[in-house]
Amino acid sequence: MSQAELDLFSNLEDIDVTADGSPALRFLICIVYSVVCAAGLVGNLLVLFFIRVKQDRRKSRVNFFVLNLAVTDLQFVLTLPFWAVDTAMDFSWPFGDAMCKIILSVTVMNMYASVFFLTAMSVTRYWSVASALKNRTAHKSCSTKWICALIWTLATLATAPTSIFSAVTNVTGEKLCLLRFPGGQYWLALYHIQKITVGFVLPMVIVSVSYFMLLRFIHKRSMKSSNPKRRSQVTKSVTIVVLSFFVCWMPNHAITFWSVLVKLNAANWDKSYYIVHTYVFPVTVCLAHTNSCLNPIIYCLMRKEAVRNARANRCQDANMNILNQKPAYLFPRRK
Repeated sequence: MSQAELDLFSNLEDIDVTADGSPALRFLICIVYSVVCAAGLVGNLLVLFFIRVKQDRRKSRVNFFVLNLAVTDLQFVLTLPFWAVDTAMDFSWPFGDAMCKIILSVTVMNMYASVFFLTAMSVTRYWSVASALKNRTAHKSCSTKWICALIWTLATLATAPTSIFSAVTNVTGEKLCLLRFPGGQYWLALYHIQKITVGFVLPMVIVSVSYFMLLRFIHKRSMKSSNPKRRSQVTKSVTIVVLSFFVCWMPNHAITFWSVLVKLNAANWDKSYYIVHTYVFPVTVCLAHTNSCLNPIIYCLMRKEAVRNARANRCQDANMNILNQKPAYLFPRRK
């Protein structure tokens, strides 16, 4: 890599912007964005349709989370055409400063909201299934609407730095939609640390712990009811949920963490970093975006399977209780 290329790349304030103008790479990104946008629109609209129209009117906390998740992912995929045009024009932003602020803020806010809703659903799923298998009604400590309002508020607060510091910046004659912090690289590194911690590490820990507890609970109940098939089905669905979340987001956050080390002078800015960021990082961004069209499939279909298993186990437990009870007519009440 020449010194001129290194200087050009070092001028970029936002680590999410690639420095390469390869037509093949840009064409691939545009195709992926288009496919993800189309699949995300269809999938999330179907989820909204089935939840609001086809399903029964019975209020469900998980249903409400799925509804909000579908709205979140729908808003997210609607920003992809703008990024596809930006990519096709060699990462030159053609929509002006106001749209740069709006689109970048909506993208980041819905990324946070989507992850937060996935986390809330993992906790709720454990609590709902555990309550159903214990043959009792879940105790609703607080309103689902208040939880959703809190999630949207936290996502908005986490997006505040993006809304404030995003702007169209002229870099070597090209207008780029970037984040420009007054403190330079140090504050940008802190911004990405927040993104990694709040948007991936903490949610991944909560999701993993919640589903581990769910599997352990299902395992104990299945051992008592001698039904390994249901345990296998729940294990499979949980594995898909955790792996899809991890596989879609981990590569992107791993490279972002590398960029944080570079900005804090804890790692060298060398040719290997340039190659990974230029050619691998855009692929990880596309992979992270696919999570928005996987969510409707995973959290709608898999939840139906979990509810069926919970109801089946609950009915089986009820039948066992009936069989274990002594008939009343054998012990008539004395007058």
